[in-house]
Amino acid sequence: MKFLDLAKVYIRSGSGGNGCISFRREKYVEFGGPDGGDGGRGGDVWVEAVEGLNTLIDFRYQQHFFAQNGQGGMGRQKSGASGADMVLKVPVGTEILEEDEETVVADLTELGQRVLLAQGGNGGWGNLHFKTSTNQAPRRANSGQEGVERTLWLRLKLIADAGLLGLPNAGKSTFLAATSNARPKIADYPFTTLHPNLGVVGVDGAEFVIADIPGLIEGAHEGRGIGDRFLGHVERCAVLLHLIDATSEDVAADWDTVLTELELYGGDLADKPRVTVLNKIDSLDDDERAEKRAALEEATGGPVMLMSGVSREGVTEVLRALRAEIDEDRLRLKADEDGEDEAWRP
Repeated sequence: MKFLDLAKVYIRSGSGGNGCISFRREKYVEFGGPDGGDGGRGGDVWVEAVEGLNTLIDFRYQQHFFAQNGQGGMGRQKSGASGADMVLKVPVGTEILEEDEETVVADLTELGQRVLLAQGGNGGWGNLHFKTSTNQAPRRANSGQEGVERTLWLRLKLIADAGLLGLPNAGKSTFLAATSNARPKIADYPFTTLHPNLGVVGVDGAEFVIADIPGLIEGAHEGRGIGDRFLGHVERCAVLLHLIDATSEDVAADWDTVLTELELYGGDLADKPRVTVLNKIDSLDDDERAEKRAALEEATGGPVMLMSGVSREGVTEVLRALRAEIDEDRLRLKADEDGEDEAWRP
């Protein structure tokens, strides 16, 4: 199944049914009076986060979603039937954006979350509704209310605990394959990863989800390479794992390139907790490891871990560091929720 994380859709809610102008005419009823019924209500358009989906590929083949119109009113005081609703089923983590691709309409982060996108039109009143003591034979009825048309964008942001960052060929896919059952494409040329991958990893009896996105290069915010459009998939992560190729000539410059792209992307992505790891250390001797680690620590101003995804050296320590950051983030979120619950209420 092809991965698609951005789709444009056109929606329209149902129009309300027209009211009916009708009069009761029976052989032995001298004054029958008006009996036109009201029109039915138009259907709504909803979006719902469902289980079992991890891509928006279904919206590539169908972009138009229209709710059913309400049925018109009829004689004998019969109201029209309401139109059926239209429900767009999307993966958890989908954002609904306006046509400008900036204004957020809804963010579906929980399973079963349901949001109204377009409300159906009300049905019109029949002439029975206008009957009064001074107007006992009204010959007027209301038209149904028109439905609402909208053009929206669906943008999927994967739900993961940790995100992998780095230049192309930094060893991100190798690390994901070595620590989980995910099988991303691995090759000796750049940009082997063309779409995000998810993997479930475990350490010390705990499991968490890691997202692997295509590598960043200098100028990604300007659209170079694959660009930074996949960075949205690590916005929800509690911690970022920044892998740096130990065989590179200037590891500090590689670290600075990715950090610059994070800052230019905007948001709080550059401020998220990061675990910096010097990868592919199986290709270096002890002196080279110490030299490049010192250069990287001087550039980052923090600790740098050593790891090799191929030989699995240092992998467990890196997973434990990620787990510690994830647990701390979950505790902070729980504390925030508890604080909201304890707020004063009238």
